Amino acid sequence: MATKGHNEVKESLREMTRIFKPKDPKKFVKEYVRKYRIMGGYEEELTDLVEHEMGKLNSVNSSVS
Repeated sequence: MATKGHNEVKESLREMTRIFKPKDPKKFVKEYVRKYRIMGGYEEELTDLVEHEMGKLNSVNSSVS
C-alpha cells in the first residue's frame, strides 16, 4: 500500500472508530477491509489502530465523567 493511501486508510479508520465505537475491533476491521477492498495483510495493524483509538476514547470519556 502506498504511503499516502496507507495514511488515508488509517485516518479514515480512526474517524469511523470515533463515530461507530465498535464493540469488537477485529470484526470491525474485517468488515472495513472487505467493504473498502483494502489489500490483505494489514488487518493486524489496523486492529491495533482501532484498539488504540478506542483506548483514547475511553480515557477521554472516563476523565469527563
